[in-house]
Amino acid sequence: MDRRRIFTIIQVGNLSDFPSRAYDISLVIAVAVNIFIAIFDTFEQAAPYEGIIWAVECVTVVFFAIDYILRIWTADYLYENMSPGKARLKFIFSWAGLVDLLSCLPFLVSSGGGALRMFRIIRILRVFRIHHYADPLRVIGDVLKKKQGQLLSSIFIVMILMVASSLMMYNLEHEAQPEAFANAFSGFWWAANTLLTVGYGDIVPVTLAGKICGTLLTFLGVGMVAIPTGILSAGFMEQVSIVREKAVVEGVIRDTAFAEEEREAAEKKETEEYAYCPYCGKRLP
Repeated sequence: MDRRRIFTIIQVGNLSDFPSRAYDISLVIAVAVNIFIAIFDTFEQAAPYEGIIWAVECVTVVFFAIDYILRIWTADYLYENMSPGKARLKFIFSWAGLVDLLSCLPFLVSSGGGALRMFRIIRILRVFRIHHYADPLRVIGDVLKKKQGQLLSSIFIVMILMVASSLMMYNLEHEAQPEAFANAFSGFWWAANTLLTVGYGDIVPVTLAGKICGTLLTFLGVGMVAIPTGILSAGFMEQVSIVREKAVVEGVIRDTAFAEEEREAAEKKETEEYAYCPYCGKRLP
């Protein structure tokens, strides 16, 4: 089996390519099983099954390691405009490559026991690769990638508002409750709870000015949440339109190709059914 065929198998396959789709499904199942083990291993009931858990971890980690090596080996097909060496380096230091690497390392590190076992939580990063094998999740990734500039701008606005709110609330409440609002960071904690949630309740304003300010900031927090929501909604609508247009174009191409095949088949059948004059090319009666 050549490298290009291996590349088509380990990448996201179409429904007509059974080996590729089977590989995708196997990889998703391995990710799900590995994450289930990471959760189940925290229960006391998992103690009798330590041997089975360790064996399954070994199998899944070996599978992840082989997948990681194959993706490095065939990276020049993923980045066709680069040399094999540069393509492999780019994959190794890409987000996908780092996730694949980190999904294997924690198992080796955690074999030492003790506090090092906490690093096994890194394996959850592997779940971020599942979006490559599910169309709805891939759409979400495409929307986030296209709208990342607008989302970062909205986050920047929220951060500026939180800093201003924390300083304002500190100045209003510090004298009334110096323990609760001991510094600007206490105000920042309150602003984060007020703007991003409904309030945690551990720090609340007690002065009239502080309550009025908190009420206004609560309304602003609702608006801040609506900004990224609107951006994502618009992005999803655009992506759905693109997917529909692509489906229509592919459908037209398939229909055209099917009609062309039918025409060629009809001409071939007509040629086989009738004899033609070898000199003039006319059909003989």
